[in-house]
Amino acid sequence: MDIKVDKNTVVVFDLDDTLYNEIDYLKSAYIFIAKKLDSNNWKQLYSFMFSLYRNKENVFDIISEKYSISKIELIESYRNHKPNITLFDGVLNVFKAIINKGAKIGIITDGRNIAQTNKIEALKIKQFIDFICISENIGTEKPSENNFKFIEDNLPAKKYYYLGDNLKKDFIAPNTLGWKTIALIDNGLNIHSNSFKYLTPPHLPDNFILSIKELNVV
Repeated sequence: MDIKVDKNTVVVFDLDDTLYNEIDYLKSAYIFIAKKLDSNNWKQLYSFMFSLYRNKENVFDIISEKYSISKIELIESYRNHKPNITLFDGVLNVFKAIINKGAKIGIITDGRNIAQTNKIEALKIKQFIDFICISENIGTEKPSENNFKFIEDNLPAKKYYYLGDNLKKDFIAPNTLGWKTIALIDNGLNIHSNSFKYLTPPHLPDNFILSIKELNVV
């Protein structure tokens, strides 16, 4: 899919399940917590935690009771850990192509500042990003238009593209604002896998892609 960009263009990306799989962040956090709680048998504990998650059990309630540790401490460890996560193939090539055309890059992501910042640092993409909008910092989450207007205020342009994955909340605001919208289809590992519920005009993007590598910056 071609995206036409120039110095008057801003290309904005969602973070979780758009630039990498968020399940890898969860796994990274569980491994960190397992090593902290039982360094000798952390793999078994990690297996236990991940199995609880996969079976929709409340992992932190169970681990809190089993190891006599507060749930608050577990949540803080989850959010504050330095994650081991990897960009999807093709992301860096797309970033570099956008920059070579003189366009700018933004990120709009929901979540806690510390967690989302740690993700961006772990992915080693901060140097490519011109502006980052994290929901905790401005007090609203997608689908609020505030988050997208915040990008417009800080990165003025004539044309905006937005690439996300979550049909429930990602495309309502940018569609309303006249942005070009693109959905990255769930690769089978997405945390939110209920797109089938939101195949209606307000939620639908202009285009779908199977992989970031499909984007051709022209």
